[in-house]
Amino acid sequence: MKKSMVIFLTVFFLLLTNHANAEPVDYQKFGRIATAVIKEDYPGQPVKDYQYQGRKKMTENKVSDAFEFTVQENGADKKVVVIVVHNLDNEKVLNISVKE
Repeated sequence: MKKSMVIFLTVFFLLLTNHANAEPVDYQKFGRIATAVIKEDYPGQPVKDYQYQGRKKMTENKVSDAFEFTVQENGADKKVVVIVVHNLDNEKVLNISVKE
């Protein structure tokens, strides 16, 4: 009984680990671009938080990735969303928008 429980937990752990690593993290490049835009638009202001909001498919090969930042401006926290529209085929950025 004890041996089967150890085997079950080992298999469960391996499946869980593989599942967590199976999803590609291809939005990192665009997260760096969004961070650079925030640093340019809010120079010298600390970025307190950063969160990936998700991807929306616009056309067959065009998507938008949204990133939400919490920026401290004049002592107050401000939520800013940067949307990066890019082409999936060549990963070229087509448009960047910033919304407060």
